Amino acid sequence: MGKRIAVVGVGALGGYVGGYLAQNGHDVTLIDMWPENIEAIRTRGLLLDGVTPEEKFTVTKAKTMHLTELQDLSRQKPIDIAFVAVKSYDTEWATAMIRQYLSPDGFVVSLQNCLNEERIAGVVGWGKTVGMVASLISVDMYEPATIRRTVAKGGDKHTVFRVGEVHGRITKRVEELREMVGMIDSAKTTTNLWGERWSKLCQNGMKNGVSAATGLTGSDCDRNDTIRRFSIQLGGEAVRIGQALGYHIEKIGKMEPETLARASENDKAALDEIEAILRPGSNTNPNPRADIQRPSMAQDIRKGRRTEIEFMNGYIAERGAYIGVKAPAHVKLTEIVKKVERQEVKAAPALLGG
Repeated sequence: MGKRIAVVGVGALGGYVGGYLAQNGHDVTLIDMWPENIEAIRTRGLLLDGVTPEEKFTVTKAKTMHLTELQDLSRQKPIDIAFVAVKSYDTEWATAMIRQYLSPDGFVVSLQNCLNEERIAGVVGWGKTVGMVASLISVDMYEPATIRRTVAKGGDKHTVFRVGEVHGRITKRVEELREMVGMIDSAKTTTNLWGERWSKLCQNGMKNGVSAATGLTGSDCDRNDTIRRFSIQLGGEAVRIGQALGYHIEKIGKMEPETLARASENDKAALDEIEAILRPGSNTNPNPRADIQRPSMAQDIRKGRRTEIEFMNGYIAERGAYIGVKAPAHVKLTEIVKKVERQEVKAAPALLGG
């Protein structure tokens, strides 16, 4: 019998991964708290799109559930793999909700932007917690049941999915997960989940909140000298905190962590190297929609939703305070994005001096 899979949170990333898994023949149940989304999937299927014609198709094989229907799982085969793909602030309740329907060997996979494995483990235990990093995937849901990927697939140029156990050993279940998502895009197992997570957090910490605060696209942020250098400051602070916490930080896109940190500390050669990488047109994974693409946090602001800023830049600043490494840029950005989120100020480049 094949594994039974549940995806809790059918937003851009959860819907993309869950849709592909269903299309590839896996037993997938998509569970979401947005009624219109589930009804649209039931009515016309889940439309996935990308940058090539082959990436555009409609998924009709996935099962669906409204949040209010979840109790029906008690009469069905237990869940073997539960992907939690909700916003970070919804992690605990979403994990607690699916926990009671897990099989004895079932486990929960954090398919999220931030470091939520500890929150998940607090609900189901460390033995039932697995991490999955999706790097440079850039997907957005711009209407119900419609998800668009805006960057090319990684292929042999960039590994998109990194699957790892919290204890760092390679196990049968992470190998199986790697094989599953490897049908979607390039994938690997990792013995360095925490380093991979921190690397992704550094990358998100440089991009998401900056776009949310300024209202600019990612490319326009990188074109603006002042804002680009603020992003470099964010990246350098995050690297130094991660190093102090003992993480072996993986490359951040094309950037070496130590070079990024030195660039934020006024090392001219390092700054020149990092700026050459960050300027539009030099990315590892070309984005044909770069001039219109906004990171997920900027999309949240435009939709009037709560952001993950406390779990991203706020978390980096909190970890810095814990270990004794200051992160003034992250503190500043967190405060600004919260004001924009509360509609106390309007997103604008001037908020970051741009």
